[in-house]
Amino acid sequence: MELGLAVPQYGRFAALGSVLEVARAAETMGFASLWAGDRLLTPLAPKDRYPGGDGRVPEAHRVFLDPFAVLSVAASATTSVRLGTSALNACWYPPAVLARSLTTLDHLSGGRLVAGLGLGWSSDEYAAAGVPWKDRARRYEATLDALEAIWGSDPVTFEHDLWTIAPSHIEPKPARRPPVHLAGFADAALRRVGRRGDGWLTAALPLPALTAMWATVRESAERAGRDPDALRMVLRSNPVVTPDGTPPRGGTVAGICGYLAAAAEAGVHEVILDLQHTATGDQHLLELAAEFRDRLT
Repeated sequence: MELGLAVPQYGRFAALGSVLEVARAAETMGFASLWAGDRLLTPLAPKDRYPGGDGRVPEAHRVFLDPFAVLSVAASATTSVRLGTSALNACWYPPAVLARSLTTLDHLSGGRLVAGLGLGWSSDEYAAAGVPWKDRARRYEATLDALEAIWGSDPVTFEHDLWTIAPSHIEPKPARRPPVHLAGFADAALRRVGRRGDGWLTAALPLPALTAMWATVRESAERAGRDPDALRMVLRSNPVVTPDGTPPRGGTVAGICGYLAAAAEAGVHEVILDLQHTATGDQHLLELAAEFRDRLT
């Protein structure tokens, strides 16, 4: 199992110095990847429940940096770690604009991009982005189609009732087609991963739920004539380290690592550690990262 680290991006870690220090140190420490998420705002009276914890948006998310900018800074400070999004809310972006941002990051990092895409969970954010909440799954599928067209050979053309790309040169192309990992837990989302994704972005779920969902992904891949063994399962862990919590959401480092090791046995290929909810500063974050690394490798 490989280890990735969420790059500083929100709350007290939303600072240039934090991004640079943690990105450089993570690469030196042997982490395989750095990841950034995608939040737009924190509504005072949310229409939708946050998918984690007690359903409330974490206080730290009130301050949240742009994922493309954060990963660009991380790219400039590193040479080999993969750079992933976990996950971009794909429907917020017109596909040509999304492709340009992703391709630029891949191009400037020497081909290190992993494009993690999801639907998001907040209708308030969709409204602020000017994107309809209704029919978002259809928009998502069309976005994936458009990315495939744009990343293919020129001239690029794409016809859809949502967007039209006239026959055009769209360059540069990525250094190689970036792996596209898809997020989601509903049956339709899992089957989409199997049909279209290179990997599944998941969370620290109870292991029986995790393995059942992964079986759905693999079955969908087989039905689509794809090799299920070529897919990757990437699990994001956002623990709060405490002496008396209950893994996987909380507890001691040893206890959380016990869950993550069991998840690896269940098929997880990579873990993204997001320590921004529990660390008190950059050095504390790196100390915790080192402790997790030592126990899991």
